[in-house]
Amino acid sequence: RTAKEAYLYLTKLKQIVTYLGICDGNMEEGSLRCDANISIRLKGEERLGTKTEVKNMNSFRNVEKAIEFEIERQIDILGNGGKIIQQTLLWNADLNEIKPMRSKEEAHDYRYFPDPDLMPIVVHADWKNEIALSMPELPERRRDRFISQFSLPRYDAEILTSSRELADYYENILKETNDYKSASNWVMTEVLKVINDEKISIKEFPVSPEKLGSLINLINENIISGKIAKEIFPEMLTTKKDPLEIVKEKNLVQITDTSEIENVINRILSSNPKQIAEFLSGKDKVIGFFVGQIMKETKGKANPQIVNELLKKKLETFR
Repeated sequence: RTAKEAYLYLTKLKQIVTYLGICDGNMEEGSLRCDANISIRLKGEERLGTKTEVKNMNSFRNVEKAIEFEIERQIDILGNGGKIIQQTLLWNADLNEIKPMRSKEEAHDYRYFPDPDLMPIVVHADWKNEIALSMPELPERRRDRFISQFSLPRYDAEILTSSRELADYYENILKETNDYKSASNWVMTEVLKVINDEKISIKEFPVSPEKLGSLINLINENIISGKIAKEIFPEMLTTKKDPLEIVKEKNLVQITDTSEIENVINRILSSNPKQIAEFLSGKDKVIGFFVGQIMKETKGKANPQIVNELLKKKLETFR
């Protein structure tokens, strides 16, 4: 009924055929083709009017634009008392306009005739069942499984299952870690950012899902902080090294020794009496300043949770 509906239909169709592995769905290279037949009718009428066929569209967005344009063109013609001619039209994406290619006003202009060389195909129930059993998990079912099995928000599951390769990458991360949400967050932010910026496929992405899973585990095991992980990630992209190897090489192991962190806190507090006075006057936001200074001195290696706990205890001693 609408150009948007046609766009969404094509998007879903592409997603299914790529999941099945029968087509890469690349419209610009001709792997997937689409012509659009458009006809309109006046409100209250039962039958659609004369149709036109639009060709020469090399993307789903161009299909949507062409349909919108042709609907408006036909409305203008009928609104001005004109008549729609059954014809083939060409979409010009550069000019965002439609030009006639040829007219076919009657069915015989299409020269339809039966092809005697095409044999009938009989589809037996056994054959259908065999095909059904060989089908991969399709996107909507996989999306629903991601929601139920991994407790992901629907938004996450929709993105992660948008392509079979991306869904596979995500599930391979989970062979290394059971932190489903962190894995989802890393894929949707860091991984997809690189893929989009570099215009590469997930198959070309240099960090293996196993290594990304290892990075997530290092955070959860308090070996590194999330901040350090974000600094390690670019090096993983360029060197393809294991994250723990990079951590050891650069001495980035997180500081969890409470006495060491306490010493840093004491130095920062003694150097900033003005901020202590602000805290005592009720300005709790100054805690963020102290945390920032502590993390700066430890080069981001101090465990943030331990820092916050020890800092608040120390500040309370000034009251």
